[in-house]
Amino acid sequence: MTRTAALEGVESELRAMTRRIKRVIAERASEVHPELQPSSFLILGWLAENGPARGTGLACQFNIDKGAISRQVQHLADLGLVARTPDPEDGRATLISITPAAMELMERAHREQRRLWEERLAGWSGEELQSLADQLHRFNGDLDGPG
Repeated sequence: MTRTAALEGVESELRAMTRRIKRVIAERASEVHPELQPSSFLILGWLAENGPARGTGLACQFNIDKGAISRQVQHLADLGLVARTPDPEDGRATLISITPAAMELMERAHREQRRLWEERLAGWSGEELQSLADQLHRFNGDLDGPG
């Protein structure tokens, strides 16, 4: 197999994985709240993992403009999934944080996803799973590199 053919295979599998990931995100989002948009679910997940952040920080993290982040945060606030508080370091700024109830819902969605992975990847050994994780880590690191 040529390198070009191998890269085409990688691209094909990544397209399939992207479609699957989008579907899973939509499913997990609806488990958290039936009106939760998938894009807002990603922001909520980031806040769950990283803690409170300013809107500007979220805009940088997700590479979208502040207006789009503001709309997403408002959507999350309307659903009762995030809270806004003054930033203690700069009273003019606002910190966005996940609510305790939303954190519990996110943890439940994460447990369900883990259960599905356990079920569907039952035939994979621990070594195979670790190899996949290592390769994905390398892949993501190389894509984040220069160029």
